[in-house]
Parts: sequence; C-alpha cells; structure tokens
Amino acid sequence: MKPIWIVDDDQSIRFVLEKALMREQLPSRSFTNARDVLAALSDDEKGPQVLVSDIRMPGGSGLDLLDKVKAKFPHLPVIIMTAYSDLDSAVSAFQGGAFEYLPKPFDIPKAVELIRRAVDESHREEVSEELMAETPEMLGQAPAMQDVFRAIGRLSQSNVTVMITGESGSGKELVARALYKHSPRANGPFVAINTAAIPKDLLESELFGHERGAFTGAQTLRRGRFEQADDGTLFLDEIGDMPFDLQTRLLRVLSDGHFYRVGGHGAVKSNVRVIAATHQDLEQRVKEGAFREDLFHRLNVIRLRLPALRERREDIPTLTRHFLLQSARQLGVEPKRISDAALAWLSRFSFPGNVRQLENICHWLTVMAPAQVIESKDLPPEISVMGDPVPGALAAASKVAMPESSGAGSSAAPIGGSGTVSQMSAPVAETTALMSPALPENSESWEQGLDREANALLATERTDVWDVLTARFESRLIQAALAATRGRRIEAAQKLGIGRNTITRKIQELGLE
Repeated sequence: MKPIWIVDDDQSIRFVLEKALMREQLPSRSFTNARDVLAALSDDEKGPQVLVSDIRMPGGSGLDLLDKVKAKFPHLPVIIMTAYSDLDSAVSAFQGGAFEYLPKPFDIPKAVELIRRAVDESHREEVSEELMAETPEMLGQAPAMQDVFRAIGRLSQSNVTVMITGESGSGKELVARALYKHSPRANGPFVAINTAAIPKDLLESELFGHERGAFTGAQTLRRGRFEQADDGTLFLDEIGDMPFDLQTRLLRVLSDGHFYRVGGHGAVKSNVRVIAATHQDLEQRVKEGAFREDLFHRLNVIRLRLPALRERREDIPTLTRHFLLQSARQLGVEPKRISDAALAWLSRFSFPGNVRQLENICHWLTVMAPAQVIESKDLPPEISVMGDPVPGALAAASKVAMPESSGAGSSAAPIGGSGTVSQMSAPVAETTALMSPALPENSESWEQGLDREANALLATERTDVWDVLTARFESRLIQAALAATRGRRIEAAQKLGIGRNTITRKIQELGLE
C-alpha cells in the first residue's frame, strides 16, 4: 500500500497523525509545506494513497496544492484540514475536488476513521481503473455480444444519450464505462449513481446538490452528481426505480441542461452526457403510469440490450479464468486453475445472477477450494448437482453432505441441497453465489428440502436436530454474505443485519476461519 502523505507546518499535528496511523498499520510520510509535496510528486510517479493537507501554510495554501495535485492525480482522495474560522471560505472552494474536510481541532479516532474511508475510496478507484482497462476482455467475445461491441464502436464519437437494458448482474455498468472510455468525453469525469440504492428523501440532493441550510443537517454547500459530472458522463443505474416527482426534474435537466440545487434560487448549468440503465420493462412502467413517457423517449435515444450470461455460455470459461485471476490478485494468493470438467459444470448452469454471480462463485472458489486445481467436486453444492440426470441425485448429494454428528464440521453442508430464485428476495438472488442458483423445474424448493431433512432427523434418535440444522443454515448464510462482500466481515454483518462481534463469533463457532 502507498503511504498517506501529511502536509502541515505544525509539527505537533504531523506527530499526532503519524503516531495514530502507525498504530493502525497505515504507512505515512510528512511534509512541512506545499513546495516539498510538489517536488516529491515530480519524483514519485505513483504518488500517495491519500493526501491530508492543512489549508494555511507558508509557501503555498492547501487549496493551491489541491488544484495542482488533482491535475496530476484526478482520483486521489484529498482531505483538507482547516480551522473553524476558515470553514466558510474553504468549503465552497474545495468542495469540487477534496474528498472531505477535517476541522481543527479534531478528534484523533474520527480523523483516522476519515482517512480509512479515503483509503477505501482510493482502492475502489484503483479497482475501477483496472476494470476499465480490462473491459473488452471482461465483456467477452461471444456472438451475442457482437452487436454490443459494434454499437460501442459506432457511438465512440458521439455524445448521444444511451439506454442500456439487461438483467441484474449482466454488466450494464461495464458497458457504460466502455461507452465513456471510448467517447469524446473520456478526459472528463465518469460519475455513477444507483437510483434504487438511495432513499427517496436523499436522492434529490444526491443528484442536484443542496445549498447550505437547505434542510436540517445541510451545514455546507454540496455539489450534486450532475455538477460533479460536468463535461463528463453521468451513469444513472436502475433508472426505472426513480421516484415520479424526480423524473420531472430529470427531464428538465436533459431538456436544457439547467437545474436548481435543493434550497437554491439560481439556475446551475451542467454539460453532461447521460447513460441510463435498467433491468425493468420501461414501456410497461409507462403504461402503468409509474414512469413518465416523455422522459422515457428522452432517455431512449439509443438502446443497447445486454444479453444474459446464459445467452453467451461460450464466454463462461474465459470469464471464469479471468475472475479467478482477479480474486487471487485481490487476496494476494496464487491464482487457482480450473479443470475442463468443472468448467463444463459451470457452463451448464443457468446463472440467474449473471456475470456478477459467476464473479462471486470464483471468489468463493479462490477462498474455499482445497487444491490449486479446481475440480467438479469443489464447486458449490448447488452447482455440482445442477442438471444431474440421475433421479434422486439431489437428495443423495444432500445425504452425503449431512454429517453424522453436530458441531462446527456440519456447517459446510447445504440445507436441503437446493435453492430456487423464486423463493428468495431479489437482492439475494442477484448477489449471492451460494444460495441463489436456479435448479431444474422439478427440483424442490429449499423450504421443502428443509422439511425433508428435518423429518429425516426427527425420525432418528437424535436430540440435537435444532443445533445441526441451525448451524448448517447459519454457515451457508454467512458464507454467502462473505462471498458477496469479498470477505469483508463488517460489510457482511451489515448486509445480514447482525453485529460485527456476532459474525466474528459465529465464524469461530462454525469453523469457517
């Protein structure tokens, strides 16, 4: 990891932050003025992971430094330290470029938490840049994708509005980034927002920004996504879920390029190319009165349909190897290889979660497969029984997985050995590689499988049925959450609605370390 650079002429501030970051095992490098930072940047092509700078220093202000640093490293998170007396003048000046500001005097734990957030943001930007560089390979070369490739090529010199349709997890944002990367606006910003993931009350401010004092908690002016994407591209994901009243405001921006911040009285001009995406049938939403027809036609200038993964199965081997390599790189381990037999199993799977589900499975295999070569038996149980022509194979596989005794060793077996997307909520079906695969129509639901397993155990002399099945259920659920969050326990706990201490304890109890 690259170091965090600290710039402040106050030796005590530098000392406190250095020691705090050292305790968190975060490398740091300190400077007393902006000149030294600029000189170091000219010698260091990689630059820092995060820059933390004071606003008032001899030899150049933190705001001037911010402008020069952003010119060389546009995605570098910069935290500006400022005294309360500087706050009003500073916020409006660096709002567009700085990651956040840190008012002095500051609380050390809060400062470290803010720096960690900036580090996470920096890592996300690095991953996004890698993905953008690898977009053609990730999209695949199957015949079903050729129309998409040709459309991206035809649109490479255009600023026209594009609507991308396709199932969840099929890679719509990757197509949006490819359109941006090969457009005349490639040197401008690419800003993405998922309209379905933001509460309705906050979405307006998120899109259009707000003035200071516009509502409770609006302590500073905030630029919205339209302003942030000025002279660049704004990607509006899941546009079909946008609230109806906000659709009117969006239509106005698309019509003349002007909008008002929340609480503002002056019109703001923004030159933005909009790319929208949805998994919904917008024509049907228009008929139902849930989506404005005029907005639909404004967005639907050029439509690109992204095929589901099951429509381009010949891409599965290439994508699988790519994701295994990517997962190994993220985890810092040697990449695993996959046998032809295991690839054949994967290629027969329907992938209701599309490319995202395949990526999650590859991450799961990187963590869970016992050997360097992945065989069919190493695949998640839901996939390894997929399409088995032998009647009753599903039940047989489940019985083999059932341990003879309760405890941590029982945690890896599936409940009932099957699962169908129709029985689960959409987010789980989209993001989980372990619990969402669709099985043949004549397969039982996971609830039916649970009933069968429970009845079989209750018919024996066992007195630990509750413990056995609960351990298996909790194990599968935690493994699914960890796969969906790439092993990040705190995020997995948040998705499951449990505390981080709880998930840590469960991982230990269930032997999932």
